[in-house]
Amino acid sequence: MTTTAAAVWGRTEQQDFRSRVRGCLLGGAVGDALGAGAADRTLAELRAAHGPEGLTELAPAYGRRGAVTAATQMSLFTVDGLIRAQVRRDTGHWHPPTDVHRAHLRWAATQRDWGPDERRTDLGWLAREEWLYARRDPARACLTGLGDAQLGTLDRPKNPQAADSGAVVRSAPFGLLVGWEPQLVCQLAVECAAQTHGDPAAYLAAGAFAVVVHGLARGGSVDAAVATALAQLAARPGHQRVTEALEAALDAVRQGAPDDERVTALGAAEDRAEGQLAAAVYCTLVGEDVRHGLRLAVNHDGPSAATGALTGALLGALHGETALPPAWVAELEGRATVLALADDFAMEMTQGAALHGPADLASGWLTRYPRT
Repeated sequence: MTTTAAAVWGRTEQQDFRSRVRGCLLGGAVGDALGAGAADRTLAELRAAHGPEGLTELAPAYGRRGAVTAATQMSLFTVDGLIRAQVRRDTGHWHPPTDVHRAHLRWAATQRDWGPDERRTDLGWLAREEWLYARRDPARACLTGLGDAQLGTLDRPKNPQAADSGAVVRSAPFGLLVGWEPQLVCQLAVECAAQTHGDPAAYLAAGAFAVVVHGLARGGSVDAAVATALAQLAARPGHQRVTEALEAALDAVRQGAPDDERVTALGAAEDRAEGQLAAAVYCTLVGEDVRHGLRLAVNHDGPSAATGALTGALLGALHGETALPPAWVAELEGRATVLALADDFAMEMTQGAALHGPADLASGWLTRYPRT
């Protein structure tokens, strides 16, 4: 796999990029946490419990406010895998899908182990974060797809019938590879989604989502980013459901003031990848600000954490970290971990040559992100 030459990283460009990386990862986690408070409740129940506007603030989930689900856990391990792919590139071994798969296998270990296995030399720092060793309603396909070490591929995907949003919600980090061209971002996201989700709509929705994030992280508009995603989908077999869902999201913007019914009509009430993607794109397009967009995203009958995570990642990549609601960020579970990983990703992508090289064997960076 090859990429285009990276952008010239001046100080201003680095600061903007870091803000968008932080915004994307924190935003996805905040949206995930907001939606987690609505889990297993219908819109009517949310309105009965919280008032006519439904859920408007963080609510307790998993025993605390600000708790995140498996969507955030897996997104963090996606980032870890992408950093390690860059680190391993120095050695001449360059296959990002394998590195991401290994990272997701490390996540899978957190779902069955009590805590970090210190005997493992490949853990790095992220897999030693004990708060990640909690099962937070992961998609069944994620657990079964990562139940063995076999790598799923597009020719032989894992779980061919899996069409839920479990792969999409972990795919925002692929879009942060701003030095790559959109077609390569899409291809990588699709290949990595097929490691657990084999339905074309599921893995193509992951690719489209990554391309939209990519356009936003490069400073483009939502409309332009969606247009690029649609162009990337057009030649891929089985794209129709995802294409139609994205087109429906664009059409919904022109149908009147945003409301919960439009979000539901786009597919938010059902855990299907293309519907969750469409709802998130719509909420990003019509949201007056991050808070409004996220509130719109989580108030429906379906998997609110998924819609919230997708919408938060898009809004964060679009506006940067300072646009996120401070009170929500302050209560976010694992905030320090998310920020540290975001900053490590930004440093690796902009200053990797100063952090490691082919001859490095025991640098501090390679302790955090081992080549093994």
